[in-house]
Amino acid sequence: MTRPTGTHSAADPMDGPATGATAHPASRPTESAPGPLAATDLLSRHRAVLPDWLALYYDRPIEITHGEGRHVWDGDGNRYLDFFGGILTTMTAHALPEVTKAVSEQAEKIIHSSTLYLDRPMVDLAERIAGLSGIPDARVFFTTSGTEANDTALLLATTYRRSNQILAMRNSYHGRSFSTVSITGNRGWSPTGLSPLQTLYVHGGVRNRGPYAGLTDERFIEACVADLEDLLGHTRVPAALIAEPIQGVGGFTAPPDGLYAAFREVLDRHGILWISDEVQTGWGRTGDHFWGWQAHAENGPPDILTFAKGIGNGMSIGGVVAGADVMNCLDANSISTFGGSPVTMAAGLANLSYLLEHDLQGNARRVGGLLIERLRAIGAGIDSVREVRGRGLMIGIELINPGTGEADPAAASAVLEAAREGGLLIGKGGGHNTSVLRIAPPLSLTVAEAEEGAAIIELALRSA
Repeated sequence: MTRPTGTHSAADPMDGPATGATAHPASRPTESAPGPLAATDLLSRHRAVLPDWLALYYDRPIEITHGEGRHVWDGDGNRYLDFFGGILTTMTAHALPEVTKAVSEQAEKIIHSSTLYLDRPMVDLAERIAGLSGIPDARVFFTTSGTEANDTALLLATTYRRSNQILAMRNSYHGRSFSTVSITGNRGWSPTGLSPLQTLYVHGGVRNRGPYAGLTDERFIEACVADLEDLLGHTRVPAALIAEPIQGVGGFTAPPDGLYAAFREVLDRHGILWISDEVQTGWGRTGDHFWGWQAHAENGPPDILTFAKGIGNGMSIGGVVAGADVMNCLDANSISTFGGSPVTMAAGLANLSYLLEHDLQGNARRVGGLLIERLRAIGAGIDSVREVRGRGLMIGIELINPGTGEADPAAASAVLEAAREGGLLIGKGGGHNTSVLRIAPPLSLTVAEAEEGAAIIELALRSA
């Protein structure tokens, strides 16, 4: 379906915060777009030189050529409301002037130097993140991705504790490197069983499935803690527990608030570190909290926190925060050739400043709350919707076959396609089968855009 192109009208200030974006220079009529033949040619070239396992969305994959605010355009000139943000990465807005200006100005000075030299933007951003982390005497190490951040956290934890055993959550995802796929409890994203680590999987990351699903929240936490205690009675002492406060790839599942605080009591007795993987939950996306771990804060912050995605608003930034004793435990030299790049750090500083100054966490709470209630009302009238869950602007819609109650990945793919035809980009994920629609717009989403997206999702659910 081809829709009119061009810039969208400015949002009513009462609908939510404006991004301050001006008309994007590429927002022009469709005749300037490459067209469907060019897209077909690009897909053929992609398949000829890139791996078969490099996933693409849609039966007819699209090339995204430019974006503005909460919208993007494809190579055929079609405009879409973006509810996935490059996998939760475009956190504030597409083409945010404050970020593009910071990148441009820094690039005019110097693009790269490496961590072998003092880097003012890196120190500036590290200071801000250390202060926001909640971790006492925090140190920050920058990487280029969430995968690399989690890989670094595993290096720190195993070195500090002198153990190669790791506790991880079932249904989890932590990256695509050799070490992180080995702690990923999601078969669809773990291509090998070989590992430098011994991984033990714990109950608790998924509230509505498994042996404890029918329990109350209080009893659920008690059962998961008992399971953890029992597991530790059968093994050598692990180095760390790594956990996403809300599981991203796993379909935006989460335990009851307080589970990881209860786990922390057990971990502390055994000297086991807690790594909070905040690659998707950080920077206020959940609305209620700046970090996901703060829903489990009764017994203090994690020992190690990892981050990435949203902080760069599309630039390649990841990182690790830990107390000085843990961060400084390595006894060999190390650097990060591209982590802490002056250009990406400048982008991160501008993006974080915009986020805080415009209270996008508050906007995620307000607009996300409206959106999730709207989607729950829609789902209540559709038999294939098992659950609408989430927090802030991190929302999952789980689909099933109404006749069997089993996960329905074909339905999720069909809704993904129908939403795209309606002018909306969303994601998908899930555990045993990919049957969860993932909704995670930029945090500057307006009320009007939330209503528009919900209406498209409703049509897609009813037509798929």
